[in-house]
Amino acid sequence: MSTPKKKTKWPVIIGAVFIVVFIAAMVYSSAGNNQYRAEVCVTFEGRTVCRNAAATTKAEAERIGASTACTDLTAGMTALMQCEQNSPRQVTWK
Repeated sequence: MSTPKKKTKWPVIIGAVFIVVFIAAMVYSSAGNNQYRAEVCVTFEGRTVCRNAAATTKAEAERIGASTACTDLTAGMTALMQCEQNSPRQVTWK
């Protein structure tokens, strides 16, 4: 009687290590984005939407929050670009 070969063990281990390293890299890279947090409110065409954002700089956090709010307020690229050119109505730093 011969014993079964266990060659399939190494690819599974390598795959698991790759997944763990990938998840660790994602957590590490996103942890740096928590320096500046803000709630950004944007008014466009009579409607106001507020969204949270986080980034490494205040300007970037404000831009991300405004862009996310504008995405919810508009339909179409032209309206989105017009909305993003307006200054946010309110920015609350957290």
